[in-house]
Amino acid sequence: MSFTLHGLGVSGGIAIGRAMLMSHATLEVAHLTIAPRLVDKEVARFEAAIAAVKAELLQVKESTEHAPAELAAFIDIHTMFLEDPELVDKPREIIRERRCNAEWALVQQMEQLVEQFDRFEDAYLRERKLDVVQVVERVIKELLGHPGRHALKAAKNSKEDSLIVVAHDLSPADTIAFKEHRFAAFITDVGGATSHTAILARSMAIPAVLGLENGRGLIRDGEQLIVDGLRGVVIVNPDQRVLEEYQLRKEQIELERSKLKRLKSAKSESLDGVSVQLFANIELPGDVPVALEAGAEGVGLFRTEFLFLNRGDMPDEDEQYEAYKKVVKGMAGRPVTIRTFDLGADKDLRPETTAGDRVKTNPALGRRAIRLSLAEPRMFQTQLRAILRASKHGPIKLLIPMLAHAHEIDQALAALEQAKSSLRGEKVSFDENIEVGGMIEIPAAALAVGLFLRRLDFLSIGTNDLIQYTLAIDRSDEQVAALYDPLHPAVLMLIAHTLASAEKVGIPVSVCGEMAGDPELTRLLLGMGLRIFSMHPSQILKVKHRVLKSDVGELAPNVRRILRLDEPAKLREALEKLNA
Repeated sequence: MSFTLHGLGVSGGIAIGRAMLMSHATLEVAHLTIAPRLVDKEVARFEAAIAAVKAELLQVKESTEHAPAELAAFIDIHTMFLEDPELVDKPREIIRERRCNAEWALVQQMEQLVEQFDRFEDAYLRERKLDVVQVVERVIKELLGHPGRHALKAAKNSKEDSLIVVAHDLSPADTIAFKEHRFAAFITDVGGATSHTAILARSMAIPAVLGLENGRGLIRDGEQLIVDGLRGVVIVNPDQRVLEEYQLRKEQIELERSKLKRLKSAKSESLDGVSVQLFANIELPGDVPVALEAGAEGVGLFRTEFLFLNRGDMPDEDEQYEAYKKVVKGMAGRPVTIRTFDLGADKDLRPETTAGDRVKTNPALGRRAIRLSLAEPRMFQTQLRAILRASKHGPIKLLIPMLAHAHEIDQALAALEQAKSSLRGEKVSFDENIEVGGMIEIPAAALAVGLFLRRLDFLSIGTNDLIQYTLAIDRSDEQVAALYDPLHPAVLMLIAHTLASAEKVGIPVSVCGEMAGDPELTRLLLGMGLRIFSMHPSQILKVKHRVLKSDVGELAPNVRRILRLDEPAKLREALEKLNA
């Protein structure tokens, strides 16, 4: 039977393929009572599942020898959990004492462990509960007979590019692992326009529809799907007429993409000769070749926190240094902006309460990014020293995230001077004049931008968080996704104020949030005075195409008029005329 689902289209394009369900296994576990004579057999079934998952992880590690070091570390920490008595021996005891099925026993123990991790004061250690949950999911999938990572490997024999991932949600850890594969599309029940899944899909240039609410429950494994990432539509089991119509539209989109590739070597300049710099956002050193292939003029944002994901320990100074050096040398003299760790925000923001407990704080408003770095000086010094050491290999700029107060800049600069001093004492060479910039992603920073302009060498506007904080919207929550609006007059005023203030004192400003990679907003940002865009490599040529067809001199007065509008309908109508 054919039916249609509607969600949030977060990555344009059309995909036609077969559904590959990613099981949210812990939601599917029933509590069964086992006959006394079958208890030993149930324990043996549990032990076999543990052994099978350990063997699977070892096989994955051996088959990904060229994968990033952090992927191997991710596999190691999961293997370590599979040898932990708390996760292996306790479920055996539960099976024997309560005569229950292995799946239920494992989930009971997982919940106990998650509670223990939640009590840790250290944000990084609290995050490790996600590794526990993911390990348990693997074991439960094995117990239930669901496909695990073997399914991803087997998928290669049936063409990965025809498979559509259907999931309840995809974690940051999933997004890293999925970069090794080439799927046709992603669809999930949850998530917003700037969630990890959305950003991953755009970086891979594949369609994605999020916020379907119950798509994972309605779609069956192997069913034929059409995913329209622009309109936010998923068609399940389409009839032949609909299928042919979408195949034609898909071919037209692919033809347009192939035409854009001709622009790779074209100079990024407007019709009236205004030069515009187009940089790439990257998460891992392995993203450098993709950035170069797209014609990036440099790296405008290296999200270093991705070095932390999928592993159980902190990367030491030498490991970080090697990662930063690899990026700098790979960019061959092009500038690289390295953002210090922005850890602590990408968690479940739904408050949870238990008897006697206070409501947990919202991590997006808590100790994250520069706040966490300043609270963990040893960790911060390790990163600063690694970045400084890498600066001898090519032009590096240092970017500080989530600034709101002048004292945060002062403390960060003092920490940088401390790192420099220690390296000088060890006679280690580095760029003494490394430029330091700040992220403008909190409304307070945009409104009091003068504080930052007097202390920093450059600014970068992180529109994803700026919109989230300005509009009080959790950008990963599909229930309020429709309220996430980059064209809200307040958001535009904050961006315009930042750009104008920086221009007066000659301080360069870039935009590195998702707005920079949206060609529908390119002319608006150009007219506001933006000359440095940083985006996922897959978006560079689309934005360049729009730059080449724009006259900045004509745009500026039109954009000034647009910024005076406060009615959403009139503003969007004016933007359509601007892009005509």
